[in-house]
Amino acid sequence: MDFLTIVWLVVGVICLVVGAEFLVRGASSVATKLGVAPIVIGLTVVAFGTSAPEFAVSLSGALSGTADIALGNVVGSNTVNILLILGLSAAISGLSIQQRLLKFDIPLLIVISAVGYLVILNDSVSRIEGAVLFLGLISYTGWLLREALRSESPKVEKEYEEAVEAVEGSMLFKSLPFQIFLVVVGLAILVLGSQLLVDSATDIATSLGVSELVIGLTVVAVGTSLPELATSVLAAIRGQRDIAVGNVVGSNIFNLLGVLGASAVVSDNGIPVNNEVIRLDFPVMFVATLVLLPICWNGFMIKKWEGALLAVFYVAYVTFLVMESGDGSAPDLYRTMLLIAVPLVMLAFTTTGLHGWRRHRAAQRA
Repeated sequence: MDFLTIVWLVVGVICLVVGAEFLVRGASSVATKLGVAPIVIGLTVVAFGTSAPEFAVSLSGALSGTADIALGNVVGSNTVNILLILGLSAAISGLSIQQRLLKFDIPLLIVISAVGYLVILNDSVSRIEGAVLFLGLISYTGWLLREALRSESPKVEKEYEEAVEAVEGSMLFKSLPFQIFLVVVGLAILVLGSQLLVDSATDIATSLGVSELVIGLTVVAVGTSLPELATSVLAAIRGQRDIAVGNVVGSNIFNLLGVLGASAVVSDNGIPVNNEVIRLDFPVMFVATLVLLPICWNGFMIKKWEGALLAVFYVAYVTFLVMESGDGSAPDLYRTMLLIAVPLVMLAFTTTGLHGWRRHRAAQRA
């Protein structure tokens, strides 16, 4: 591995961030000029734009034959989103949870994650399974649009108008041709960035003697999640504590249904699944998703100490991956500590979550 490889990796990440920004700004402006309601733009263009880096990288990996990077990026990004992004955001100021997320979105994410695990158990994600997953994303988006338009109120409409104006606000040129040009440039930069990131990540994996899967789960996943990380941490610092959780849940749903689904469809033989993903990485992602529910039950927020603990577990998980990829076996003491700590923390989260839920129900009956 030479210095130039690291440079191309950094350039690739920058291209992904800039390309996604151009794409979202340009597409939002074009949709506005065509008379599309802000609430529709917010639920489609803006929401999907935040996952554009993951989409571009996984698609590029699938097309170039580096399936481990394509799959590792999806699983790794979802793990990063919950453990690291929500963890750091909550550790800064705590995060409040909307009840709608608890009643529908988080349970839906858990169900989709469980379905995703069943899909990969046969050691691959076929093109047909990928198409079904992608159709699930279309159905989910259609349902969101229908519900949003049905329950549309002046307050909701104003929130989406402000969100879309914030996306468009800093644009110097407002003409329709320029906005279309911006969309094209954004897509081109995304494609370039994804190819640079996949190629450099593959070179790094080869030179360090680690698997492409580990690079996809760590370096690539964190790189493609940088927009969500920056947005959520800044929102927490500014006191906008109800933004991060909804963004992460929506992004994770998009990754599992849209990114994984589309990657399997464009690949000639679907996406082959490394046994380590079945044995370790997908279960880690699923447990992180599952634990969201009891955490959020406890007072409808993720507290500072809970966020810090989530971030610590992400560091422990990445440390384990690095140890395993080095000589093939992490120290027995480290394994034992994880095997003891994870169930204990899960039990603690579940206990405090149920206690918080009972308090909430008691307060409602009072």
